[in-house]
Amino acid sequence: MSARGSSNGRLAVFVASRFIEPVRRAIAEAFDAVFAETSEPLAELARSERVFDAIFFSLDVRMGADRIAALPPGIRALATYSVGLDHVDLEAARSRGLAVFNTPGVLGDSVAENAIFLMLGAARRATEAIGMLREGRWTGWMPDQLVGVQLGGRTLGILGMGDIGRRVAARARAFGMSILYCNRRPLSEADAAGAGYRPTPEALVADSDVLLVACPSTSETRGLVDEALLAHARPGLILVNIARGDIVRDDALVAALREGRLQGAGLDVFAGEPRVHPGYLELPNVFMMPHVGSATVEARMGMGRILIEALLAWQ
Repeated sequence: MSARGSSNGRLAVFVASRFIEPVRRAIAEAFDAVFAETSEPLAELARSERVFDAIFFSLDVRMGADRIAALPPGIRALATYSVGLDHVDLEAARSRGLAVFNTPGVLGDSVAENAIFLMLGAARRATEAIGMLREGRWTGWMPDQLVGVQLGGRTLGILGMGDIGRRVAARARAFGMSILYCNRRPLSEADAAGAGYRPTPEALVADSDVLLVACPSTSETRGLVDEALLAHARPGLILVNIARGDIVRDDALVAALREGRLQGAGLDVFAGEPRVHPGYLELPNVFMMPHVGSATVEARMGMGRILIEALLAWQ
């Protein structure tokens, strides 16, 4: 398929999101690229007199049905710098005949490391400890100060044992954790690698000391972690979410944390990002990061390479 938007034979690409400089350079080298200069990239695209073949964007640019319908007629492909596709209306893209590319697999190690970081932060009361130091409230070592829990010897329950879930499981085993998981159906013996299967989220929560939310956001999983599910939790459960914020009912989690039914939470994603439920901000037992699971040079460069290679092969 030959490019139509560029006279030099290269794909004409409109870059709607901001990327780290090495990724930006790689895009510029591979394509006839124009980079958005404003905070409203799609409006900027609509005003442009250039004809583009593809849009290179990320989670900050939502491609709903109305936006896809309003794209210039020359656009033939959407390249999203993400694993998830919940910000893209795939049916609208399909109806318009657009190719859609994403970046599966490449950020698995980065997100898995972040999951372990969130577990440790919640288990070792990092929010309280950091606050004590930065605010000058630390008066010295005391035997009853900021006593948390070890991960070793505890059970990690993984809700959604896909590629990232299995990477987290491999790292958690090094801490001496036992692994359980819940999927629609059991994994093969090789993929499970000794992890125990639980057929329902309720059964998983009841048998876990740490619950990792690692499933995709779908019509079946949105709001899955609610008051009813948390009612099955063991005392002292730690909940970690590296998937999507809308899988967790914020009010239910805040209430469980506030009342001491859960020991803590490690959160990297939030419903309605960049807004954060105010209840989390008030709770010292919540360890939070601003959606940085893939924020390593290695992952971000790998994501760029995947999309660039996909578009070059497609053209």
